[in-house]
Amino acid sequence: MSVIASTRCPLPMPAGWYQILYSNELGSGEATPLRYFATDLVAFRTEDGVAQVLDAYCPHMGAHLGYGIRDQAGHAARVVGDSIECPFHGWRYNGAGQCTHVPYAKNLPPRVERGEQVIRSWPVREINQTILVWYHPNGAEPDYEPELIPEAEANNPDWSTAHIHQWELNTHMQEIGENAVDAAHFIYVHGVDEYPEPAELGFEGPIRHGLFHTKQPTPRGIIDGSIANRSVGPGLSRVKFTGIYDTVLMANITPIEPEVSRAFYAFIQPTATADTLGKTVGKAIVANICQQMEEDRIIWDRKRYLERPLLCDGDGPIAKFRRWYNQFLVEKESA
Repeated sequence: MSVIASTRCPLPMPAGWYQILYSNELGSGEATPLRYFATDLVAFRTEDGVAQVLDAYCPHMGAHLGYGIRDQAGHAARVVGDSIECPFHGWRYNGAGQCTHVPYAKNLPPRVERGEQVIRSWPVREINQTILVWYHPNGAEPDYEPELIPEAEANNPDWSTAHIHQWELNTHMQEIGENAVDAAHFIYVHGVDEYPEPAELGFEGPIRHGLFHTKQPTPRGIIDGSIANRSVGPGLSRVKFTGIYDTVLMANITPIEPEVSRAFYAFIQPTATADTLGKTVGKAIVANICQQMEEDRIIWDRKRYLERPLLCDGDGPIAKFRRWYNQFLVEKESA
C-alpha cells in the first residue's frame, strides 16, 4: 500500500530520539540509504562496528552516499575504515561529517583542510538492539536520553529474539500516540468488552507512564494481569503485558514525512516457555496486537486532527496527553 502525505494534521514533526533500524540490519562495513524526518539519510557502520548517520548528499557534487556503483552496484556506497566513500569521486566522510580523504586533490578545499564538518551528522545511540537518531528541527542537542530495556538486551538468555512487525501509517505521530490514553476506542475499534481504568498515570518531563490492571478469562478461570506502558519522548515506548503470558513490546514510532510515520513493533517473550505456551498463547497475543494495528490504521489513514475536540468524561486523559506532547512540537526557525 502506497502512503501519501496530506495536510490533515498541521503539526510539526516532534523532536526526540527515534528508531531508524534494528542493530542487526546494519553489519560492520555496511551502509544503507534511509528517509526519515523528510530528509534523505545514509546510515553506515564503521569497520570497527560503530553506527553513524549522515545527510545523504555528498557536499562535493551532490551524489547520494547511499547507493554504490560497479562492485557496489545494488548495495550502498563503500565503507572504508571509519568513513563512507562517495561513489561519484571517491571522497570520504566520517561520522562527524568531516571529509577524511580526497583521492586526487593536491590542494584540499579550505574547510576540508581545516577539518571542519562539511556534511550534517546526526546524534546516534545504539541501545535495545536498535539504532536511534536524535531529531530536532533547529539542530538543538539532545536534552534527554533513551532508556535501557533489560529484556531487549542482546543475548539475554531469559528473553526471546524479537518478533518484528512494521507498518507505514498515513498520519502524524501524535495521532498514533493518543490511542494509548483513548479508552473508549478499544471497545468500538477493537471489540473488547471493557477497557480497564488506569491504576497509575503520569507525565513527568519527557516520560509518560501508565499501569492498568486486567482480568483475563481463561479455561481455568480469571487470571489477574497488568499492562504497564512507558514512553520516553514521542518516539520510544515499551509495553509490558503480564498475566496469561508475559510479553514485552517495544513500540517505536518514527516520522518519515510530517504525516507519514513508521511503526517498529518488536515483541519479546520468555525463552523458558517458547516451545510450549509461546507457540499458542504467545503467538495469539502478538496476532491480537497486530490485528489492532490494522484496525487502528483504518481510522488513522483517514481521520482529521481537531485542535479542539468535543471531549466528554469517558474519553480518557487526551488533554493531559496533548499538553505533555506539546513540549516536543518545535516549530522550525526560519533561515
